[in-house]
Amino acid sequence: MRIVEYITQGGPIMYILLLLNICGFAVMISKFFLFNKEINKIEESANDLDGKIDKAGKDANSLLELAKQELSLYIGGLEKGLNTVKIIATISPLLGLLGTVIGVLVAFRVMSETGLNNPASFAQGISMALITTVGGMIVAIPHYIGHSYLMGILDRVEIDLEKTLVGKVL
Repeated sequence: MRIVEYITQGGPIMYILLLLNICGFAVMISKFFLFNKEINKIEESANDLDGKIDKAGKDANSLLELAKQELSLYIGGLEKGLNTVKIIATISPLLGLLGTVIGVLVAFRVMSETGLNNPASFAQGISMALITTVGGMIVAIPHYIGHSYLMGILDRVEIDLEKTLVGKVL
């Protein structure tokens, strides 16, 4: 069976999962390239943040506090969009479960209307249930892995940037 047939057989839930999958991968790919670019320009970013910190008449503690605030704002900007990936990883199995319940309901409705005389139509509902469950997992697993991986890269960028910025501020 081809992918298009699976998606069609899974019904509207599979179309939602497909849309979420495309959006999530677009965010993950763009963030991957952005973070790799950030890794290569740590020194430049630290210089920019250092320029934003007003050092006139400040002691070391207040300079460190200002540096932490600027760093936090900068990392927060980089982090935008990662929550979308996390949400997709979280709700995809739930959407798969919703499709499962709908498929089982369809199967029981067919069984109540036709009895067990038509196993093909009963099997269609069960098929929908299983396909949406698999679809939810197929979407969720790579998004969960991608989110964890990107958060690891972001943590590395933050640590490197913090080390460089603290060296410039003090």
